[in-house]
Amino acid sequence: MSETVDAARFPEGFIWGASTASYQIEGAVDEDGRAPSIWDTFSHTPGKVERGETGDTACDHYHRYAQDVGLMKTLGLDAYRFSIAWPRIIPEGTGEVNEPGLDFYDRLTDSLLEAGIEPWPCLYHWDLPDALHMAGKGWEDRACADAFADYANTVTARLGDRAKTWLTFNEPNVFSIFGYLIGYHAPGVSDHETFLDAVHTVNLAHGKACQVIRSNVPNARIGLAPNMQPVRPATPTIADREAARILDSYWNRAFAEPMVHGRYDPIMTKRLGDRIKPGDMETIRQPLDWFGVNYYSPLYAKAARNSTGMKMADPPLGADISLMGWHADPPSFTDALLDVSKRYPGLPIYITENGTADALPAGERDQNRIDYYTGHLNALLNAVDKGADVRGYLIWSLMDNFEWALGYRTRFGVIRCDFDTLERTPKASHDWLQALIAQSREPRVEEPPVSEFPASDIPDAAPADSEPD
Repeated sequence: MSETVDAARFPEGFIWGASTASYQIEGAVDEDGRAPSIWDTFSHTPGKVERGETGDTACDHYHRYAQDVGLMKTLGLDAYRFSIAWPRIIPEGTGEVNEPGLDFYDRLTDSLLEAGIEPWPCLYHWDLPDALHMAGKGWEDRACADAFADYANTVTARLGDRAKTWLTFNEPNVFSIFGYLIGYHAPGVSDHETFLDAVHTVNLAHGKACQVIRSNVPNARIGLAPNMQPVRPATPTIADREAARILDSYWNRAFAEPMVHGRYDPIMTKRLGDRIKPGDMETIRQPLDWFGVNYYSPLYAKAARNSTGMKMADPPLGADISLMGWHADPPSFTDALLDVSKRYPGLPIYITENGTADALPAGERDQNRIDYYTGHLNALLNAVDKGADVRGYLIWSLMDNFEWALGYRTRFGVIRCDFDTLERTPKASHDWLQALIAQSREPRVEEPPVSEFPASDIPDAAPADSEPD
């Protein structure tokens, strides 16, 4: 018998949701005043994205958002985490505000609320205005933190009367490592010192944005969404164990530690050096209301003769490997949640991304995705049983989308998007998830205590000297 999920095990009030990102689904890249982001430029650069694909149209969510919100309602979602495109709001990154861009997110927010779905806006999911990067004023420049705060002020002033749950950054570790250290993602920089600049600027931007959100949004609930994935050495050698420590610092600690605790770990402290100015850590550490976890797999590290001393390694032989090349390992998800609970006590945890990719043709049952969700939801429940305060689960993703440097080859959605016709079709995983969500909301029946002799059946005691009739 295949593994199942016991819907009754989810805590009361558990939040079910889905996450997406603006550049991956919106399209309409040159409409209503939007200017290019670094991902527009990067994806149009030959050789950067498979088959030369771009997010120019993507899922056309910009025009079809009402249909997509209807699909969310049918699925049974409580929350929808979407990102806001900075270049749609302030096209040059600083300066003039583009009202039509704000109007779009107004319409989306209202549509969600009308459907009974809570909007969870994320201020940044990788689409930096290209004008900032081209002027040398992107994440490598401390001034970008102030520009981000101004952008956050514009957005939260408009939406904060309705949207109460906010995220500053999605996966700051991924876009800083892949975009500024490895060069695999936009803006395509491969320089260790620039990466370190970006790390600290992003952390400053987070702190400044939190202050703005608190000011503009009554009863705001502020969180962040880093990847939190256990890092293991590729081999048991001393060198690979040290490489794992470094990768863990870069991947799991560089943002969460300063944002929550107001300090970098020893590895990052030493490498950042005098980038850390007096007062910076006080700016970065702002009160948070919850902690988002994006999780897909454990990571593996190998020693390397480069500026970092490490590199990512392939999973071990025999591991269950996804189309993305990631090790699908539910017990590591339990480990990650328990680690977050231990490191950041008092912050409720919401899973802000979890899922798997395939490349199945239309009409084929995505059983592998159902199996992945089953294993990882059971791993989540195991963590809850061991004390992790996990209060919600948002899938990645609602629908197939532009998967960054892989283009449209890999599909993460529970809803299929035909990228030629833009038709949306729920998959088998959608129906499975829909049923699980409904079951998790069924009234919990408390069984009364059972005694061997129910009190109503026990006769009054007879006098000691009486005899039976």
